[in-house]
Amino acid sequence: MMSTNLEEQAADIMMMCCASCGTAQVDDIKLKTCTACKSVRYCSIKCQRDHRPQHKRACKKRAAELHDEILFKQPESSHEGDCPICCLPISLDPTKSTMMTCCSKKICDGCVHSYEVRIFEQKLERPCPFCRQLKPKTKDEVVKNIMKRVKANDHVAMVQMGLVCYNKGDYDSAFRQYNISAGLGDVAGHYLLSCLYRKGQGVEKDEKKEVYHLEQAAIGGHAQARYNLGFVEEEKGRMDRAMKHWIIAATLGHDASLDTLKLCFRVGLVSKDDFASALRAHQAAVDATKSPQREAAEEAQKE
Repeated sequence: MMSTNLEEQAADIMMMCCASCGTAQVDDIKLKTCTACKSVRYCSIKCQRDHRPQHKRACKKRAAELHDEILFKQPESSHEGDCPICCLPISLDPTKSTMMTCCSKKICDGCVHSYEVRIFEQKLERPCPFCRQLKPKTKDEVVKNIMKRVKANDHVAMVQMGLVCYNKGDYDSAFRQYNISAGLGDVAGHYLLSCLYRKGQGVEKDEKKEVYHLEQAAIGGHAQARYNLGFVEEEKGRMDRAMKHWIIAATLGHDASLDTLKLCFRVGLVSKDDFASALRAHQAAVDATKSPQREAAEEAQKE
């Protein structure tokens, strides 16, 4: 305990002085923190350059540690978020929710079904359950709605426009839309960019950029991106990191990650406690997306 306290005090003192020349921070001298490791500070760019040979190895190690702390932190929820009407988590199954192109809101099928039943009974028009704008009747109207949202700098609409371009085989335009949306912080945009870099569609194949965008998407709660990262780590022989990715994804309710963990458990790659914990968390995540309205919608789709 004593040594830990001394180390912390030494670190605090280091942050008060330039790591290269030892100049202390005063009113007229402002120290700037190393942006990579955030563990040392410098009074000038010259001092930072002079200290680089000594600091490089420790900086790289600490930067990697900080990156992993962020990467392997369990997200509070998936990137899908909650339905804006019932406020319950959106299912990871894309068939159980609908994207409204008029307002770029993803509505769960339970709310859509309940709303349409009421509209049918009252013999009214079919507006959007969220913004009440009339739903588009043709594909052209759908695209027009998306373009309107794109012009308003809506990153969700940019992803939708990118998907429209991708399905037409226009990978260059799809890349531009995904790239802008990712720049605005869209998690799905990062994931779709990783797919383009993996396949070399609209861009040259680039594994580093693929992994970068997968990591950004995973940090944002994208379960499929984290699932893919698990296989990237497996190919590199880093099974401990792969397991962490699959456990986090399974905890978000990702079925394929749970199935992969089952196989790993059978061959002894994951402990019984870790697998049991992931199994319980997966079930809790799935149960959180259920409601009587959503079950009614599912039954209606089967009829």
